Amino acid sequence: MTDSHASHHRYILGISFISALGGYLFGFDFAVIAGALPFLRPEFGLNAWWEGFLTGSLALGCMLGCVVAGGLADRYGRRPGLLTAAAIFAVSSLGMAFSTSLGLFVSARFVAGIGVGMASMLSPLYIAEVSPASVRGRNVAINQLTIVIGILVTNLVNYLLADSGPDAWRWMFGLGAAPASLFLLGVLWLPESPRWLLMVGRETQARTLLRKLGDTQFVEDTLRDIHRTAHSAPNVSFAAVWEKSVRPAVAVGIGLAVFQQLSGINVVFNYTSTIFEAVGASLDRQLFETVAIGIVNLCFTLLAMGLVDRVGRRPLMLAGAGGLAVLYVVLASLLQLQAASGLVSLSVLAAIALYATTLAPVTWVLISEIFPNHLRGIATSVAIVSLWGSYFVLVFTFPILAEWLGTYGPFYLYAAICLLGFFFVRRNVRETKGKTLEELEGVYAGH
Repeated sequence: MTDSHASHHRYILGISFISALGGYLFGFDFAVIAGALPFLRPEFGLNAWWEGFLTGSLALGCMLGCVVAGGLADRYGRRPGLLTAAAIFAVSSLGMAFSTSLGLFVSARFVAGIGVGMASMLSPLYIAEVSPASVRGRNVAINQLTIVIGILVTNLVNYLLADSGPDAWRWMFGLGAAPASLFLLGVLWLPESPRWLLMVGRETQARTLLRKLGDTQFVEDTLRDIHRTAHSAPNVSFAAVWEKSVRPAVAVGIGLAVFQQLSGINVVFNYTSTIFEAVGASLDRQLFETVAIGIVNLCFTLLAMGLVDRVGRRPLMLAGAGGLAVLYVVLASLLQLQAASGLVSLSVLAAIALYATTLAPVTWVLISEIFPNHLRGIATSVAIVSLWGSYFVLVFTFPILAEWLGTYGPFYLYAAICLLGFFFVRRNVRETKGKTLEELEGVYAGH
């Protein structure tokens, strides 16, 4: 590797990691509820319906955040959207920590969701647009890596704070303001996406940035490809995503997003305490299991980063869908038989490991890749709105289904959904590894 190539590589990794700090905050807001629920239930007198709504209120905010981010990203650029998300994270963390009523808490969690929704769309989108095709899958997976680091660190902090009294939950949420502030400072250093700069006619700035990303040949090839495929992005409307030429890609993106959530794994992340309480585990054991889940999630996400550009997107998605269907049947059977918590833990951790290697990172990679340049921002937001809508349905319904069917019952349903997802991927998803974003423009046309 030449000095110049190494310099380009370091620069791309640096800006990718800074953008991916949005993923860390995504992981924080996503995971903090698992440790806080045992304290929030008596604090606010939660029943099954309110527990589901309080947990899912994050997703409702995420949907609004995605809608806002799509238009903002295409009109004003990717960087302003990331700055806005960082500010929202900081404010909402303090809002949740100082809430004095259920209404205030749910409102603050909804606002936090707006920041999560913006970051969940903009961070992988930005990374995909600054990364060469040969490392794009790995770099977009950095966003998933920071999500799982956020989950693990949050679970560890929750575990350590659990013995600090009935107000421990306030510290759990309030500490999120610290990484949010670091993210805000980091985004101030980020350059704008070169693809967005070209789409708004700022070629000189785009060319300057591309020189930091690759050699002269890379710059010229990228400029040529973007000019060939880009159209007027800033004024594109949501109606454009339903045009016949792009509708197949949008349908696949929405399908993958919905499947990733309805596959059921986020029930394990958000309701760890409920699952292990069902087999008689103590509160300390419940919170310890969240830490174990975070460690396994991190280890297998690191594995996935090495696989996504070697094995490919499609084989990993198929392995994840089929494998989870089997593991959920095993988990449901163990819960139904009131098996030892150690056996339940093994099956939960196996499901987390498989998900972290397959559906978790690869779905985000595919969504960041398959849409045309001229409407990538808005099309990505449509897919991710669908993802968060599905997440809300999942986490809102689990406490209710568990009350009606027993904690084991919903996992048989999730197994069936994973089986359907396997056939959806096999029929609809095409391989994208090693191709530039411009080469992928026609992959789903007329699909």
